[in-house]
Amino acid sequence: MRIAVDAMGGDKAPDVIIKGAILAAREIEAEIILVGVKEVIDKKLSSSRGVPDNISIENATEIIEMNDSPATSVRRKKDSSVNVAVKMVKEKRADAIVSAGNTGAVICAGSLFLKILPGVDRPGISVFLPTLKDVVQMIDMGANIDAKPENLLQYGIMGSIYSQHVLGKKSPKVGLLNIGEEETKGPEFVKETFKLLELNKNINFIGNVEGRDIYTGNCDVIVCDGFLGNVVLKVSEGLADAIKEMIKRNLSLNIFTKLGALLSAPAFKALKKETDYSEYGGAPLLGIDGVCIIAHGGSSANAIKNAIRVAHESLLHNVNQHIIDTLTEENK
Repeated sequence: MRIAVDAMGGDKAPDVIIKGAILAAREIEAEIILVGVKEVIDKKLSSSRGVPDNISIENATEIIEMNDSPATSVRRKKDSSVNVAVKMVKEKRADAIVSAGNTGAVICAGSLFLKILPGVDRPGISVFLPTLKDVVQMIDMGANIDAKPENLLQYGIMGSIYSQHVLGKKSPKVGLLNIGEEETKGPEFVKETFKLLELNKNINFIGNVEGRDIYTGNCDVIVCDGFLGNVVLKVSEGLADAIKEMIKRNLSLNIFTKLGALLSAPAFKALKKETDYSEYGGAPLLGIDGVCIIAHGGSSANAIKNAIRVAHESLLHNVNQHIIDTLTEENK
């Protein structure tokens, strides 16, 4: 099993990416291939202690920056770390790619070079969010901002398959994100999506869910279009940061609040771990012919390690073949 890691992608690349790859290599039985400028990666590895034998390097001379135009940069920077890593999967020299780089470029390169799975029209980004009970999987979080009902149906199927085979949920509950629980609510394409999900025999569809239901844990998979999904993701990130800052500010008001903070330290530590995005690793780009995991641009070494773990789990559970089998059966 070989996982290509975009060593040059991300806000803290290549240092944090390499550290995360080393952590993953110590825990995962797979070859981890760092893709990027060889002399830079070599230098970083030589200064690291205890580099595992299952780490190797694939040279790539160009870098797609975070603010580059995705489509243009993929076409022009042919030897970029993103392109090289994706092409390695295409050429069967790697089985998966992990990147914390330019999300649009990763989606563009993945869709262009790896193609789309049979029965899938558009790929979708699947993100995991903490809830009061367990993680909830949301799809799509930004890959397709102009979705049609058929795309959302496929997201529901792919998300359900992932939840079942990788997360071990026997009959994942699938909900459709809407402005109300009634099936008559929402724009026309959401109403049409409701009907498609309701009739599909491969999905345990529980109906519409509202924004306030996302974090209750009553749903395993939440389906939405990429525009709405990305808004939810960014609002969640911003709200989490704001709440942490508010708590810190109010706990330092006086001697009594500081004492309360000291006594509550174990609970705060547990909460921080439970809501830490780095524990969930990366977001699978479901629907392409290959395993592609998109990590947060500001990923820590721990987040990169877990993104590589997510790629490894997707390969172990053969997610793509399950998607193909289900959609092929549907289209008969």
